[in-house]
Amino acid sequence: MKITIITGSPRKKGNCMTMTHAFIQEAEKCNHTIRLFDAVSMNISGCHACMTCYKTGHACSHNKEFDAIASSILESDAILFAMPVYWYSIPAQIKGVIDCLFSLVVGGKDVSGKKWGLICCCEEHDMNVMDGVRIPMERTAALLKWGLAGEVLIPGVLNEGDINNTNGCQLAAELVHKF
Repeated sequence: MKITIITGSPRKKGNCMTMTHAFIQEAEKCNHTIRLFDAVSMNISGCHACMTCYKTGHACSHNKEFDAIASSILESDAILFAMPVYWYSIPAQIKGVIDCLFSLVVGGKDVSGKKWGLICCCEEHDMNVMDGVRIPMERTAALLKWGLAGEVLIPGVLNEGDINNTNGCQLAAELVHKF
């Protein structure tokens, strides 16, 4: 299976990235092919609503770095998004990537039937805090006609390493087998 992973955490050793690495390790054991994109290190901004998607030779006319992600999604069987909650929502670093998914629709690309998953964590202990990530991601996937493989939602982690006091990494590794 080919899996595209899109991360959106600025902390390379943070809780979200630790769970993502647990997922990747298990996926590689299962001989899945992984393509990892770190939205934090890419220069991708939000949609400009220009409707020129794929007409200029790029998936997104204004975000040329999105081309690699779009190509990977088109070639993949599954997509995993991994991000922490930032101010009760999706981090800005990954929101631009999510906005650019619109280019797949405008460009007439058939991405239906893919599986998708979400790894998310937050500082607060209230699971509802992750609704600002979970609900928009679920709606995005529904629009693209992707089937949910599973979600790993871990509350109560703030400092690097806090995830090690939870079952988050175990659940992230188990998520591989739901794809």
